[in-house]
Amino acid sequence: MTEQTFVLPDVGEGLTEAEIVQWRVAPGDEVAVNDVLVEIETAKSLVELPSPYSGTVGELLASEGSTVEVGAPIITIGSTDAGGPAPAEPVSVPEPDDAGGAVLVGYGTGGAVSSRRRKPAERPVKASVGVVAKPPIRKLARDLGVDLSAVTPSGPAGEVTRDDVVKHAEQASVFRNIETPEWGTVREETIPVAAPAAPAPVDDAREESIPVRGVRKATANAMTSSAYSAPHVSVWVDVDASRTMELVKRLKASPDFADVKISPLLIMARAVIWALRRTPMINAAWVDTEDGAQIRVRHYVNLGIAAATPRGLLVPNIKDAQAMNTRELAKALENLTLTARDGKTSPADQVGGTFTITNIGVFGVDAGTPIINPGEAGIIALGAIRQKPWVVDGEVRPRWVTTVSGSFDHRVVDGDGISRFIADVASVLEEPALLLD
Repeated sequence: MTEQTFVLPDVGEGLTEAEIVQWRVAPGDEVAVNDVLVEIETAKSLVELPSPYSGTVGELLASEGSTVEVGAPIITIGSTDAGGPAPAEPVSVPEPDDAGGAVLVGYGTGGAVSSRRRKPAERPVKASVGVVAKPPIRKLARDLGVDLSAVTPSGPAGEVTRDDVVKHAEQASVFRNIETPEWGTVREETIPVAAPAAPAPVDDAREESIPVRGVRKATANAMTSSAYSAPHVSVWVDVDASRTMELVKRLKASPDFADVKISPLLIMARAVIWALRRTPMINAAWVDTEDGAQIRVRHYVNLGIAAATPRGLLVPNIKDAQAMNTRELAKALENLTLTARDGKTSPADQVGGTFTITNIGVFGVDAGTPIINPGEAGIIALGAIRQKPWVVDGEVRPRWVTTVSGSFDHRVVDGDGISRFIADVASVLEEPALLLD
């Protein structure tokens, strides 16, 4: 029998490592080319790795939860073919389908995967993980200290749901007070690289140590790099958004939008696209090249939406948002949100952004100074929309008021452009009819 060793491949995003989330096979299983072997978490997404070989699974060389470098062996597969099976030819990036997450870049057949993937209750899943649950649910269980085998599943296919995990955690009183830094803050720590100091003993009853890896590690590196390389300048303005709220109400009642989720974020997105057209430098980026620094102005808008997910902060973007009408943009926002919450955001959806919106208002926050997403020149925040006293025509009246705030790269855009952009966004929120010009 010939034994083939499968190493962790480069998934095509320039990443150097990944976390083993869930093995889909166990030693002794028979696999065919393109059967899913393992699910990994990179810094950008969850990816299923299909097998480039057919044969019998030998040894799993990496345990679930471990971080493995690209090129390191992770599994052996034995074949009775003396010549050994040949890996399939490289193909282009396939899109995720309704049955699972993104497929690996760079190898595999690119066709439909075998029936193993569509039978979550088969022995490989049971043998390796014990229960049926999606990767985001497993991540939530790890964060809350919940043993999934002790959770009673309520899903239609016998799977453990998010509500099951939360309910079990509440009943078992396993919630812990974990102090996490506020999004957008930067903390500095000097740690000797050659000889790291031994960590202090942890009192499990009072503290918890969380390994920094995957999305959290990528986010920390990106935010630190952005904060220290781009000189941030922040501005904000209070806005009477009463007419925006009226428009949202009318759109919700319209038959044309009956099947689409409508929220103030939709009007905010339209306002940003409108304002970017009037101040193109906001849609630019500072680029360092061998010939010197350049400012690259994009004449299209790949609109990023910061999304809080079970895996951490992701910023997928809507490609060519400037070409969409209101209904198309609403549908794109809805799909982006649902995909992120389900943990199915692909790496391709997170690259190439030109400007970002963060909707901090959904958390009851009024304003902030967010850090710019790398490769962009600005980020804008929509605060909570609340009824407040507001002076209208010399009289104090209750109005729907919000705060629009943003941070910008002062190397790329000057104060007048920044102020004009924020004022334009505020103008549309105050009078959405401006979008008709």
